[in-house]
Amino acid sequence: MNAPRAPLKLLDDALAELLAHVQVIEGQDQIPTFDADGRVLAHDVVSALQVPPQDNSSMDGYALRSADVAQAGASLRVTQRIAAGAVGTEVQPGTAARIFTGAPIPSGADAVVMQEDCDAMADVDVLRVNVVPAAGQWIRRSGEDVTRGARVLAAGQRLNAAALGLAASVGLSTLGVRRKPRVALFSTGDELVMPGEVRPADMPPGAIYNSNRFFLRALLQRLGCLVSDMGIVPDQRAATIEALRTAAQHHDLVLTSGGVSVGEEDHIKPAVAELGRLDLWQIAIKPGKPFAYGRIDAAHFMGLPGNPVSSFVTFLLLVRPFLLALQGARDLVVPAMEMRADFQWSRADRRREFLRVRRNAQGGLDLFPNQSSGVLTSVVWGDGLVDNPSSRTIAPGDTVRYIALSDLLG
Repeated sequence: MNAPRAPLKLLDDALAELLAHVQVIEGQDQIPTFDADGRVLAHDVVSALQVPPQDNSSMDGYALRSADVAQAGASLRVTQRIAAGAVGTEVQPGTAARIFTGAPIPSGADAVVMQEDCDAMADVDVLRVNVVPAAGQWIRRSGEDVTRGARVLAAGQRLNAAALGLAASVGLSTLGVRRKPRVALFSTGDELVMPGEVRPADMPPGAIYNSNRFFLRALLQRLGCLVSDMGIVPDQRAATIEALRTAAQHHDLVLTSGGVSVGEEDHIKPAVAELGRLDLWQIAIKPGKPFAYGRIDAAHFMGLPGNPVSSFVTFLLLVRPFLLALQGARDLVVPAMEMRADFQWSRADRRREFLRVRRNAQGGLDLFPNQSSGVLTSVVWGDGLVDNPSSRTIAPGDTVRYIALSDLLG
């Protein structure tokens, strides 16, 4: 009699269990700020200066004393010109300074009037101000962006273009980041053929091109990993054990796809179990479900399902946050947003579903017509996933939880 199957593991429980195994990888890199996009910050960034360093003009115009312009049409004498990077002298009563965006506000002035609201008189040194200015207008105050001593970036933050600009604005030419995780990527299955090795017209019966190898490698690289592509492991027990043993000595994670379904005969499962330990999980998600986690010496092992969409989605939901946690990242889970469904979904499943959808011009979501786990075109056509709870149908107009693929892939 077959042993009863273990109950399906909830996705949130599976992720929590995975993250409980994480220890942040040791080692840091000090790299140029220019090259830090996508890396995880190892230390807080604290500003040693004010940004902006002094009050400055946010407009091209004239710096003046607001008290000198009690009514529109007042005339002032222009006594100086201040460009960005220059320093002006005190603005005396009855005078104004020609000023440009980013230039420091001279002492005495308490407002800037933009040039469109002024007229230069026949005498080039005389200015007519056509509006009544408010004290403080068009002035960026010192420290309004960053104050001296403020923490501007926090350890564990995954750096993006804006964060690099902010680091540069406080004078940092280099940043301390966590080292990149080292990941060994395996493909398994005698049916796999690499593009370029066999022409489509010559594909033998039962053979398929190895698509998972391509998107998994790209996803790993987007997460800042150093990827060792180990190719397709021969379908031999001894070769599999040797490949896994070698990979575990030099990598933080060994990642495979295929061969993790319950009851499936393959060499990965017994090889991992012989070298270390292996847990086979059945996760209550669709697409997905079969997933493996284990250890080979100090290296983590993860086995993804072989169907391409299952492998793609499972990677985003489980492997992605795990790899970010290895790097000490703080924000691991991408929040969903509420959007309107412009489709019907009547096939409720007992598993939590991740439906491939695309935003439309009417502000709602369209559903890809074929939600099979083997239809990779669905994640190319789509721009997001609907996180649909188990046993729930969807009618047009219902509010659903939408996760943008751009957030998961960035």
